[in-house]
Amino acid sequence: MSSHTKNNSIFSMVVFVAALGYFVDIYDLLLFSIIRIPSLLSLHVPQDQVKDVGAIIISWQMWGLLVGGIIWGIMGDKKGRLSVLFGSILLYSLANIANGMVQDVDTYKWIRFIAGIGLAGELGAGITLVAEIVPKEKRGMATSLVAGIGLTGAVVAYLFSISFDWRTCYYVGGGMGLVLLLLRVSVFESEMYKNVHAVKVSRGNFLMFFTNWKRFSRYMLNVMIGLPTWLCIGILITFSPEIAKEMHMTGVVDGGKAVMFAYIAISIGDLSIGFISHWLKSRKKAVLIFYIIATIFIVLFFSVLYHQPPWMMYLICAGIGLGTGFWAIFVTMAAEQFGTNLRATAATTIPNMVRGMLPVMILARDFFMSTGHLDFISSNIMLSYIVMSLSFLALYLIPETYARDLNFIEE
Repeated sequence: MSSHTKNNSIFSMVVFVAALGYFVDIYDLLLFSIIRIPSLLSLHVPQDQVKDVGAIIISWQMWGLLVGGIIWGIMGDKKGRLSVLFGSILLYSLANIANGMVQDVDTYKWIRFIAGIGLAGELGAGITLVAEIVPKEKRGMATSLVAGIGLTGAVVAYLFSISFDWRTCYYVGGGMGLVLLLLRVSVFESEMYKNVHAVKVSRGNFLMFFTNWKRFSRYMLNVMIGLPTWLCIGILITFSPEIAKEMHMTGVVDGGKAVMFAYIAISIGDLSIGFISHWLKSRKKAVLIFYIIATIFIVLFFSVLYHQPPWMMYLICAGIGLGTGFWAIFVTMAAEQFGTNLRATAATTIPNMVRGMLPVMILARDFFMSTGHLDFISSNIMLSYIVMSLSFLALYLIPETYARDLNFIEE
């Protein structure tokens, strides 16, 4: 495919390579959530401390994503989309290999932080590149393919976790990333970016999001739209074993299996939402449908699981996953909201701001518990109510971006 022409097909090499990149990214991103318990027990963390230590390590990973999102976003607009696709995957691949060698919790959290920095660049740069190369009417469908295929990485991570030692799982993730680097050679830079690169305009200036009220409000609304994803995945599903215990479920819930069922459904959702958006000619209406699905299953999550068998948890986690299968359109909306000179910065930092909010949500939940008025379950309910309310409001307020021409700049 020439870099000088738009590809009229959603089944192009750039879409294929971006999807494979996101597959490896998701495998590595969710691997800790899947192998959290066996890996920490192997490092001699007491059983009663696994939840708290796990929360600390996943928070460090998410802080890494937050820092990395800013670094790679700026680089994507200053140096090009491809520089991010190469640099980020190299960093997180090497970090995951190093994760397979850790011998203590402190080293574990630091390497997850470094891996988080690397993982932050993959999706934003890939979606930006696809959005700028694929025709605007097919943009949502193409990015849905990227996310839908990529999200199956979580399923593969779980299947590997039940077949191999947790250290081997990290080695496999790092190895897949290094192999993917070879495929990246076939991908060309966005012509739209090249045209802006030749113009004297501020590119990748992260502070520009905060110097103009309209631009700042667009940025923050995009962040709030993505919050339900990591509320559901990072808290409700990741900590489903602990929640199941509090609900006195009749068997032991496997957190890795809960993640797997959720991500099978998320993949279905993300494959579907681009086509739903295309059919409705609206990003906002498509996301609203998924918000409603997520809300219904969150309510079921906190109301019907008491004294039930584990398969009920897996079923409802799948329903929650389906409802949060809007990540592809969410990142596409972020890319569509901003000009070419800030697009990679927006599309990379916004999803990682959402991921970086996970530690904040965990702190908020723990604060609710510390007041003495709410228990573990009630604190999660309160957090879910607040997050979903903010997200519905943000979706109502944000401008529609379906089929928007992206050939513009921010001044």
